[in-house]
Formats: sequence, structure tokens, C-alpha cells
Amino acid sequence: MKFFKEIVVPVVIGLLLAFGLKSLVLSPVRVDGPSMEPNLTNNERVWMFKQAQIKHLSVIVFDAHGADPEAAPGTDYVKRVIGLPGDTVSFVNDKLYVNDKVVNQHFISKDEATTGTGSHNWTLQSLAKQYGWGKHVTVVPKGEYFVLGDHRSVSNDGRYWGFVKKSKVAGVVKVPFWAGNKTERANVNGLGYE
Repeated sequence: MKFFKEIVVPVVIGLLLAFGLKSLVLSPVRVDGPSMEPNLTNNERVWMFKQAQIKHLSVIVFDAHGADPEAAPGTDYVKRVIGLPGDTVSFVNDKLYVNDKVVNQHFISKDEATTGTGSHNWTLQSLAKQYGWGKHVTVVPKGEYFVLGDHRSVSNDGRYWGFVKKSKVAGVVKVPFWAGNKTERANVNGLGYE
């Protein structure tokens, strides 16, 4: 009985707490591919907070199946939220705009922000028409997000397939204090705004 109270009960409680934390609060995530460079690199391990509020410039993990037509079931993407529901998003003269205000993209280089964007001038409406993912799209739909990778020339993101449904979002990415460098951590952990 002493063994049960001193060993088994604490181990069971610990396992239940760990399982509860992982399923309800946070879980580890591995970044796959270069689309979030320079802030997140291929195979980097980060944490995903499941209950965190999604804001402009938050980095999220989402189930890409159903958003990206080429994503297989069980495929997760890591991307940065650019547009929240009701936002207008455009890219004009090498500047990204949300609701007609320039987005400060100091977290990536000018080359990462502008190379590979297709036309150097686009709106949600022109992208939707060009890639066939919607008609009369002028704003991010209710309950959905518009996302981009940080390294636009290699990122398969919302420019090509549209929006991510809120129900597909698993959580918000946070880089632990021991990973990356101070600037990279700040560019992921500290940029979100309403």
C-alpha cells in the first residue's frame, strides 16, 4: 500500500497532468520546410499554445487539408496571420497593406517580402480571380484568416489557395527561450497586434 501511495499515485497524476497539458494547452511542433525562414527554420522545434488569441502577425499551426487543395489529410502548415476576418489585404509597390495601412515587415528582409509574390500588385480579389478560389472576394471572410509565409518566394500560402478556417487552426506558435536567437524569438513571440 505504501508503494502504491508513494510511487504509483504520483506517476499516474503526473501522466494525467502531462496528457491534459498536451491535449488542452500546449504541444510541441516541428517546423517542416523553409517557408518561415529566417524566423523559423526547417526541423526547428517550437511550442503551440492551443488557447492563445490569434492576432495580426501571429504565427499559427493549422490543418492544411481542405485549405490547400494539394495538402494531404493530417498535413499541418506553420504560417503568419496577415488578415483577420473582415480585413482587406493588398500588396502594392512592394508594400503589404491591411485595411489600407502599411504593415511593418521588419521581421523579414525586403527580398523575402517581395520576391516570389507573383505580380507586385495584388488584392484578395485579384488573387481569388487569378487562382480560382473565390468570386467577388474583397475581404477576409468571417471565421477565416489570410496567411503568408515569411519567405514569400518559397511559401505555399494564402496567395495561392485562399483562406484558413478558424476551425482548422490548432494553435499559436511560440519559440522557447532556449531556441533560435533573441531577434527570431521576438519576431515570432512578440509581434501580434489586434
